[in-house]
Amino acid sequence: MKSLRQGMTTAGLLVMACLALFSPEAGAKNESGQTDNRMRGQANAPVTLIEYSDFTCGYCLKFFRETWPRIQARYVDTGKVKFLYRDYPRADQGPGLDAALAARCAGGQGKYWAMHDRLFAEGGRIDQAVILRHAVAIGLTQATFERCLKDKSHVASIFEDREEANRWGFHGTPGFILIRTASGPTEKEPAIAIPGAFPFEMFAEEIDRLLASAPQSRGGIERESLIRPVRSVEGSTPLVRDPHVP
Repeated sequence: MKSLRQGMTTAGLLVMACLALFSPEAGAKNESGQTDNRMRGQANAPVTLIEYSDFTCGYCLKFFRETWPRIQARYVDTGKVKFLYRDYPRADQGPGLDAALAARCAGGQGKYWAMHDRLFAEGGRIDQAVILRHAVAIGLTQATFERCLKDKSHVASIFEDREEANRWGFHGTPGFILIRTASGPTEKEPAIAIPGAFPFEMFAEEIDRLLASAPQSRGGIERESLIRPVRSVEGSTPLVRDPHVP
């Protein structure tokens, strides 16, 4: 298996990385002033894995069913990797956006991951009836949840996630970024881009390499603007094209 060290050569793959990596003391705040709780694992884990994904994407579902459980068991639950989920709805309206909004609204009641997992378990078959059924199942306050859906206060933030993914060079889903939590991407150790639902072994190879030389994390870097090269699979392209990009 070829390493992910091959440098990307196009200008679009030199990205403005604006990452909110959570510190142990306080979570990042979203546009509503609430703590952004889309994190699994320990805040000070030495490696951070970021996923940009769509709840209705077939390859994202493949990752969720086949690869994520193994990453979670080996790395996240053992304190080695912090996992961050970011939204990448492939259309400006429709079930992908509706699902992302539903998960955000559930997060406002402390049930982000409960909704996230149930929505992915639907295999892309998501509509308002499905969303409301899951809201009942996980014990959300229905009036508050439905008001959040109607107000759409999270939509701008959802599209900001997609724009962030585009800056990394992703134009389809899923896309993944691996970085050291303490230092973030540097010229010597750029972020590692994995543009697609690659097998577990691909993730494990790069995570193990980062862990082998990772210093103890202090909980993450603050939000800042960095221009850094991204290293990716040689010759790879996203597995699902983004209809918003020619």
